[in-house]
Amino acid sequence: MPPEEIVDSPAEAGPDPDSLPPGEESGADIDLSGDAAPSLNKGVAVIAAKVRQLPNAPGVYRMFNGDGDVLYVGKARSLKKRVHSYTRLAGQSHRIARMITQTASMEFVRTHTETEALLLEANLIKRLRPRFNVLLRDDKSFPYILIADDHEAPQIVKHRGARKRKGNFYGPFASAGAVNRTINALQKAFLLRSCTDAVYASRTRPCLLYQIKRCAAPCTGEITLEAYATLVDEAQAFLSGKSKTIQDGLATAMQGASERLDFESAAVYRDRLSALSHVQSHQGINPHSVEEADVFACHQDGGQTCIQVFFFRTGQNWGNRAYFPRADKSLTAAEVLESFLAQFYDDKPCPRLILLSDDFAERELLQQALSERAEHKITVTAPRRGEKRELVEHALSNAREALGRKLADTSSQEKLLAGLAEALGLDETPRRIEVYDNSHIMGSNAVGGMIVSGPDGFAKNQYRKFNIKNEELAPGDDYGMMREVMQRRFSRLLKEVGSKAQAPRDENGFGPWPDLVLIDGGLGQLNAVRAVIDELGIVDVPLVGVAKGIDRDAGREVFHIPGKTAFRLPVRDPVLYFIQRLRDEAHRFAIGTHRAKRKADITKNPLDEIPGIGPSRKRALLHHFGSAKAVGRAAMSDLTAVEGVSEQTAQVIYDFFHDSGE
Repeated sequence: MPPEEIVDSPAEAGPDPDSLPPGEESGADIDLSGDAAPSLNKGVAVIAAKVRQLPNAPGVYRMFNGDGDVLYVGKARSLKKRVHSYTRLAGQSHRIARMITQTASMEFVRTHTETEALLLEANLIKRLRPRFNVLLRDDKSFPYILIADDHEAPQIVKHRGARKRKGNFYGPFASAGAVNRTINALQKAFLLRSCTDAVYASRTRPCLLYQIKRCAAPCTGEITLEAYATLVDEAQAFLSGKSKTIQDGLATAMQGASERLDFESAAVYRDRLSALSHVQSHQGINPHSVEEADVFACHQDGGQTCIQVFFFRTGQNWGNRAYFPRADKSLTAAEVLESFLAQFYDDKPCPRLILLSDDFAERELLQQALSERAEHKITVTAPRRGEKRELVEHALSNAREALGRKLADTSSQEKLLAGLAEALGLDETPRRIEVYDNSHIMGSNAVGGMIVSGPDGFAKNQYRKFNIKNEELAPGDDYGMMREVMQRRFSRLLKEVGSKAQAPRDENGFGPWPDLVLIDGGLGQLNAVRAVIDELGIVDVPLVGVAKGIDRDAGREVFHIPGKTAFRLPVRDPVLYFIQRLRDEAHRFAIGTHRAKRKADITKNPLDEIPGIGPSRKRALLHHFGSAKAVGRAAMSDLTAVEGVSEQTAQVIYDFFHDSGE
């Protein structure tokens, strides 16, 4: 049964006192005199008014400020008791008190069990990203290896996203690189095909992969489908943890071929054994007592947190990844880990064993919730001895090193940002820098690109692309394209966020409004941007044009700032290198976006634009005529001869090509 909405209030949010950071100043120390008291009491009054409506049942609550922004999402075994705890300021931490004073409304969802509340809380935190919660960042999907069985000759491929295709999935792997290396080695060891079904169907002779002994070429009958199925079974057995059995079998086959003086076959088995050894040598530590587990280790330093995750499947190490969640500095490692785990498994399959570096109070509740969703038992534990503890210690040392590197990078970034402010004469150190560039070929497939950098380096989730839509622009009108990009970017910013002064910022001062805008171009581009900014009435965003200089040589860039004389920076100045990196990243992003658009345009099939022509009819037409051009030249009688094409549909196809002059 779905959760029950029991209060119909504004937007979304809700903090849970038990999961808020302990060890801060007491709420009793907050100034309740003068003008502060009415503000504080207003938040308490809003919360107290809600308590009377709440049941003594589990659920999730959300808190909102006066602008309707979510402040916190929390769960409770008893909504009434939990929310009631917010109606007094005495004894609260300073952070909770701040949250209470900002609360203008609340919403509640009643659930049937506390475990259901835990899962709903994690889902809402990931979706709403409340200010006072621990937030999981860099939450990209993990890649898997798929051996598809929806074809007579199964294909091995890298897979991300929903697992809808029929076949066996192996993973997760920590990175695309780890998957690619493993697939590479598996192709050498088991000779599985990686080509698409369409390429498979069109082959008349073996491709290059067969020649370099990376594929058995079932497409052209170089191997029978029965023998290929054996290779597939061996690959699946290896990925399922039976690597020793497979290696022993290959070693025996190699020895037998050698004794028969069939040295060519023996060499093939030798190469396959070597490839399997290569897979295992890149997996590092491979535990003996752990078949399937995720290992989480949390380390804190310098007010930041790193959580290192190792993935073990079929007794093999399939990589690790470091996360740096956004969390209040007062939260302990156990508290951050507790909130992180629920969000981490919100949209991922869960292994049967989860090992932790720190225990926390609601570990058993999390274990129960994950088990219910997975429909099999899942164990969550913080081991204290043995091989499992060694795995945790190994992950902890990696977390410590990753956080050390992160802190060093952050320190360097802060120095560069401060140097940038000084070099460009800014009033304050920029926290969010936006860099813009355009890319096109003679005006075709024109796009604008925006990249963002801040205290943590490049913020790739903030990058934006702009497909140039103004058809009246002359081909190659860079100034016109830049005006369109700026008009769309800042008009939307004003509409969705409001002025820069109103915009919220995170603990690093990073917000939606830029503190500095860099334009890849000279005075002309800068003036085009300035005209748009002035037209929109924006006065507090510094603009800088970065011209490439004489002969477009790096190091000779000329900087244009409104109201100032153009200037250069010293050739060996670290700030100059920093600006070059920003400009080059914007250039890379814009060109990459342009190339993707151009490729899509080149590969677009005219049949896709004909109403009523779906994949089946398109496939039938291409099989019958060979190409879209041939379809366009076909007569009505030829079109109706295609299976599934009626006279009415044939007329639509004929009219489409002849009306468009093809």
